[in-house]
Amino acid sequence: MGKILTRYGDGSPVELDESEVMRDLEDGTQEAAERGNVPALSKEELQHLFDIFRSPHRFIGVEPGKEIVLSYDGTPIKMSRTQVNVDRLQCLQIYEKLLGADTLEMGAIDYSFKPVKPIVTYEQPLMEQILSVTTAPIFYGAMPNLGLYSQPDGPFPNPAELLPQGKIAEAQASYADSVEHAVRDIVYVSSALHEAGADAIILDTVGAAGDADYLAALKASEVLSEKYPGICIELGMAGEFVLGMHGEMAYDGKRLAGMYPHEQVKVAEKAGVTIFGPVVNTNTNESSPWNLSRAITYMKACCEASNIPVHVNMGMGVGAMTVHDHPPLDVASRASKAMVEICRLDGL
Repeated sequence: MGKILTRYGDGSPVELDESEVMRDLEDGTQEAAERGNVPALSKEELQHLFDIFRSPHRFIGVEPGKEIVLSYDGTPIKMSRTQVNVDRLQCLQIYEKLLGADTLEMGAIDYSFKPVKPIVTYEQPLMEQILSVTTAPIFYGAMPNLGLYSQPDGPFPNPAELLPQGKIAEAQASYADSVEHAVRDIVYVSSALHEAGADAIILDTVGAAGDADYLAALKASEVLSEKYPGICIELGMAGEFVLGMHGEMAYDGKRLAGMYPHEQVKVAEKAGVTIFGPVVNTNTNESSPWNLSRAITYMKACCEASNIPVHVNMGMGVGAMTVHDHPPLDVASRASKAMVEICRLDGL
């Protein structure tokens, strides 16, 4: 029986028997099916995944003509991480002219709406400059980041301190107040950048602070879509299910806590979101085949439930990518190919 060289979720290489790879593929899809209450992958789909991992080539891709569009988040921040000493305008020119990016994303170094609000008048002229020297669509992105609204950084009591004290009602009230303030900040900043010419708004890492964080993004999307008919809003999630930090928050009569991607996308559609970015977290202790099979099970159900374009989040520990700022090409190419061919995505 042949050996297949692959990796664990932490990026470390591992050599598995063909039977071990198939077993991990089967276990991964079953784990996702049970947790998310979605259909497991078929035998044909599992065999297709197996064939992708059995390929001896380090880098593989889809057939010509089956490529999909790519969107990005935190683009200038990624350049800063690698110590590339360029400003944001030059960063986006590099992404477009040298890297061939389909879309470009401008965001502040502190990637949250609250700290952008005081400097938004500086962001607007930069947006106009970037639009004048690039061709690809320009997105403006930031996070709702509800953590910035609780003390000591914000005006409201910290739920993380109240909950251990058993002050449940007080913690829920703090979350509710934070939501209203976050919605105002998101709408204010997004409106300013939209009017400066941004082609789309990205609400990124949504749900990082739980169901209240998700609710703030949904309410802001609703306001923006009503204020600017036809506006493009991409909403990217922080995790595969919504954490119930408040526990009782709902949108359109649906409780947000515990929602998986195929449920998240439906309320996002209702709120006016036009591109949805679902997430599946990578387990560092499991193999790449296990993680990819599991991720695709969730994403396939999400795509089938969605009436809007789906751009699966893939990178830095999500979407079956290893937990690195720069995932290895062997994992990245196999995961991307499998996602496109099985889930029939609109983008990544």
